[in-house]
Amino acid sequence: MSETDKNKVVIPIGPQHPSLDEPATFTITLEGEKVVNAVIGVGYNHRGLEKACESRTYIQDLYIIERVCGICSHAHSTAFCMSVEELAGIKIPPRAEYIRVIVAELERLHSHLLWLGTACHEIGYDTMFMYTWRDREKILDLMASYGGNRINYGVNTFGGVRREFDEETSSDVIRTIDELDENLKHYMEITLTETTLASRLKGVGVLSHEDALKFGAVGPVAKAAGIDYDIRVAEPYGAYKEIPVKLITDDSADVYGRTLVRILEMQESVKIIKYAIKNMPGGIIAVKVPRRIPAGEVITRVEAPRGENIHFVRSNGTDKPDRVRVKAPTESNWHGVQHMLKGGRLADVPITIAAIDPCYSCTDRAIVVNSGGNTKVMDWKQLRQYSIDWYKKEGIDITALKL
Repeated sequence: MSETDKNKVVIPIGPQHPSLDEPATFTITLEGEKVVNAVIGVGYNHRGLEKACESRTYIQDLYIIERVCGICSHAHSTAFCMSVEELAGIKIPPRAEYIRVIVAELERLHSHLLWLGTACHEIGYDTMFMYTWRDREKILDLMASYGGNRINYGVNTFGGVRREFDEETSSDVIRTIDELDENLKHYMEITLTETTLASRLKGVGVLSHEDALKFGAVGPVAKAAGIDYDIRVAEPYGAYKEIPVKLITDDSADVYGRTLVRILEMQESVKIIKYAIKNMPGGIIAVKVPRRIPAGEVITRVEAPRGENIHFVRSNGTDKPDRVRVKAPTESNWHGVQHMLKGGRLADVPITIAAIDPCYSCTDRAIVVNSGGNTKVMDWKQLRQYSIDWYKKEGIDITALKL
C-alpha cells in the first residue's frame, strides 16, 4: 500500500442512512475531508412496474404509471395518456388540455417546495424548511380538494381528465397561489441575502455547462448550468402551445444555482396557472377512447418538476400494451452525481446528492444479485426463476399458490 493510499479513508453511506430518503449506497473515498472518489450503487427499489404493465389493460396500467413516482404522478400519467391517445388517434378537448397544465404546474409547486424544504433541512436551516413545507401543505390540500388525494390525484384519463375544474376550485387555487407568490418573494430574498445558505450552497456540487451536456443532465440541474432547455418551450405539448412559458436558467452551475432556478420556476408556475384559469376554454373535459389500442409505438416527452420525463409505449392491437418503458428525469441526472461529489467536502455530500432531487425508485429497472463474489444482472425470467428457487429452499412452492 502506497503512502497516498494510507491517507485515504473509505466511508460507506447507505443503503439505510438518515440522509437518504430511499435506499442506495454511496461509497465515498476521502483524503482528509476532501472527496477523491465516489461510487454510487442503486437497485434496491426495483418494483417491476414496466413488466407489470404488459399483463394488465391500459386503464389498469394508468394506476400503475401514476405510482412510478408519488411526487410526479401527474407528469407520468400525462405522458402515458398522451402516448395512448396518439396511438389511438384521439385529440382530447381543449378544456382538458388546460386542466392538465394547471395540475402539472400545481405539482411543480409542491415538488419544488418539497425540495427546497428538504435542502434547507440537509444544511441545518430548519426555519426555512418549516415555512416551505407549510406552503406545500396548502398545495396538497388543493390537490385533495380537487382530485381526491394529496398525491396520486388520479386526474388524468385516456381522452381527457376525470373531473371538472369549476369556479369554486378556480377561486381556491387563485387565492392559495396568490399567498404563495408573496412567500416566494420572501424565499428569494432569503436565498440572495442569507449567509447560511450562501456559505453552504455556493461552489458546492459544481457541474459546469460542458459537463452538464456531457452527462445528459436535465431539469433544474441542467438549467442551473446555463442550458436553456425545457420541453414546455422547446417542444410544447397540450395547452403549453398556447400558454406563454418563460424558460428559467442560471449560470452558477452549483447547488445555489439549482436553488434559484427552482424558486424562479415556482414563480413562473404561478403565472402559468393564473393564465390557464383566466383563458381556459369551455366545453367537455373528455372523449371516449377505444378499449383496444391500434398497433404501433410512440415516444412522448413531458417536462416533469425534475426535468425531461420520457415514456415509450408499444401496442400490439389488444387491450394490453406490448411494452412500456419509462425514463424518469433522475435516470438522466444520476450520471453527473459522481462528478459533482469529487473534489467536494464530506459535509457537502448529502446536499450535493439532494441537489438533483433524486427519485431512486423511479429509476430502478434491474436487480443485481451478488452471490459468492459473482455479480449478475438478471432479466425478468431469471429473476422469476431465482424467486421460485429461493422459496423452494424455504420449503414453499410459490408456483402452486393460488393468488
